[in-house]
Amino acid sequence: MRIHVPKEWALPQSAATSEADYTRSSRREFLKAMGVAAAGTAFLPSTVRAATSGFPAPDNPDYPAGALKITPFSLVSSYNNFYEFGLDKGDPVVEANKGWKTEPWTVEIAGMVANPGKWDVEDLVKKMGGIEQRVYRHRCVEAWSMVIPWDGFPLAKLVDMAAPTAQAKYLRFTSFMDPKSASGQRGADDMGWPYVEGLHINEARNELAMIATGIFGKPIPNQNGAPLRLVTPWKYGFKGIKSIVRIEFTDQRPLNTWQRLAPNEYGFFANVNPAVDHPRWSQASERVIGGGFFSGRQPTLLYNGYEKQVAELYKGIDPHRLY
Repeated sequence: MRIHVPKEWALPQSAATSEADYTRSSRREFLKAMGVAAAGTAFLPSTVRAATSGFPAPDNPDYPAGALKITPFSLVSSYNNFYEFGLDKGDPVVEANKGWKTEPWTVEIAGMVANPGKWDVEDLVKKMGGIEQRVYRHRCVEAWSMVIPWDGFPLAKLVDMAAPTAQAKYLRFTSFMDPKSASGQRGADDMGWPYVEGLHINEARNELAMIATGIFGKPIPNQNGAPLRLVTPWKYGFKGIKSIVRIEFTDQRPLNTWQRLAPNEYGFFANVNPAVDHPRWSQASERVIGGGFFSGRQPTLLYNGYEKQVAELYKGIDPHRLY
């Protein structure tokens, strides 16, 4: 008999949403968020309709749903930052679904690797051995938080497939560039598109890091970063670059978009740290999205509650640099 020993940080199954309620509510909330009745699923984007790339994803028993309350799909899919499609939280769900195509989609693996190449998303997912579901806390640098069930594969698998050389120390992620479809990329607020993010290769190999291809057991909606999004739950949400088209292995630390725009406010690591405030607001607590009127704020945890899994990565680094 196989005895399963859960990870120390894994959430207990005892408080998890039941499978029936989860499936029923996620479908209802999904259709509500997209503004489509149940009978109108034919009008949904093909990337959402299609049961491709292993959906619904099986739960990884090491990363179960549990004591934390999952944020409703309607909020996860309609309250978020995706500045390529506008500056307001409600812009992406509208603007990203005005004909923007995320299928087919190709991602390039490049740089200091033995196995560079371009991969169709479907082929890449198959190469990674399929997808799984994990429930993670999500903490925005703006001091709000959610709990999201992500579907995807461990980033470490992609690193292994690429076979980086000994000189490769960082991963540089680049998002899409499509001003015709992305209203924010042709607006007055030029952020120097395309969006760029980076990780140290040791961070990319950490067990928590993943490439998300879905949420709530369905392909990831356009507004949430279809079809490939980086998820690093111990870091602030802006590190989670959306709609990735290129991953380059390099010996140079990437200058991420927000660090380039405001180096006095945003750093490379961007680890959640309640002891280090943003220059314009406190990071000691966070507003829980969907937590109810009386939920108020809750204390923010170092590394967003994943200290045991990632603290070793930052030994010897000034904690004030973790921002």
